[in-house]
Amino acid sequence: MIMVIKNGIVIDSGLKEQKMDIMVQNESIIEVAPDIDEGGYPVVDASGCYVLPGFIDMNCEICDPGYENIEDLTTATRSAAKGGFTSITSQPTTKPVVDNKTVVNYIISRSAKLSMVNVFVYGSMTTDCAGSSMAEIGEMVNAGIVAISDGGKCVSDAALMRNIMRYSSMFDIPVITACNDESLSAGGVVNAGRVASAYGLKGIPRDAEEIMVARNIVFSENTGCKLHISSVSTKGSVYLIRQAKARGVHITCETQPHYFTLSEDMVEGYNTLAKVLPPLRTKEDIEAIIEGLIDGTIDVISSGHTPKTIESKNREFDSASFGISSLETAFSVSYDALVSTGKITIGNLINKMSTMPAKILNLENKSTISDGSDADLVIFSADADYHINPASFASKAKFSPYGGKTIKGQVKYTIVGGEMVYIADL
Repeated sequence: MIMVIKNGIVIDSGLKEQKMDIMVQNESIIEVAPDIDEGGYPVVDASGCYVLPGFIDMNCEICDPGYENIEDLTTATRSAAKGGFTSITSQPTTKPVVDNKTVVNYIISRSAKLSMVNVFVYGSMTTDCAGSSMAEIGEMVNAGIVAISDGGKCVSDAALMRNIMRYSSMFDIPVITACNDESLSAGGVVNAGRVASAYGLKGIPRDAEEIMVARNIVFSENTGCKLHISSVSTKGSVYLIRQAKARGVHITCETQPHYFTLSEDMVEGYNTLAKVLPPLRTKEDIEAIIEGLIDGTIDVISSGHTPKTIESKNREFDSASFGISSLETAFSVSYDALVSTGKITIGNLINKMSTMPAKILNLENKSTISDGSDADLVIFSADADYHINPASFASKAKFSPYGGKTIKGQVKYTIVGGEMVYIADL
């Protein structure tokens, strides 16, 4: 199949903005030039829109296999396509847990049949993601995982975590770590602070995150492993990571849009849609995270998509599930908050949502718009109003703290492997 994308503003890996045409044949880009003759092939008119490399999500839950009632490969990848994500990652906290090559092979095979976007598998660091013993990392690398992670679970055993980092360095794959000292956070449901006190809710202190960030930085510095810290939410974490990078530690990190657009104030009125883990923090933390995005301390913006059933959210706050549905909103919310306000350029945003994730996961051919690169593309209108209506989400998790809000910027088309997988209602 051949298609020609005409009249779009292309942002390539060099972050230049140029009005260019793109010819796609089968799964690859075969030409990028100012005025390509369409030669009778199908044309996609991208006038007034950006043509961007597809977004790559380093942190989302698909829930398949085992929890298909919450989300499955079809709904998750359809939701990803609507949000412009052409590649997503599969967390290992499924049932069964991805802690051996058999489950890795199963997910890769199932994804090839059912997925609308590329799915890359994370293997677990520990058996059953239980934090007690190291999983079969070597055999999972050979089976095709792109990183190891225990999802949102933190490995509390320091000796085990150090051994995992030391062993993983043999395979040159990233170790993706959640940072949460459960001896400090156990039972907590919101940020420890004003809102927790006002509403009588048990708080999760910043220390719970920052202590584990500091510990894992030390281990990475000593073992030389590729450490990637997920879900950075506090000012202190940003400071620790900035200082580590200045020392030359091989470390990358990510945050999600809700950590630089929403504060703990969203919890007021016991709003369970704002119950996420780590919890929403303070305006001071938001400012620090934005500064970290601007100066490059924070490398990646992921969706943090953690679907839950609406029944599990519609409960009293203490017993409601942590979670957010965000595949369809992550890029547009980030664009509205960061680019529309002049904090960063759209090229910088693409760097954090495509270029850097590809570099960290060794998927560089999926983050460039050039001859020979994979035809994973997004056509995005910066001028379109996007009214966020969770009821229309393709995800089974039809809820969002952004529900009812209208923002600037909407994905119009998503192309994966040269095939059009999403067209917005135009």
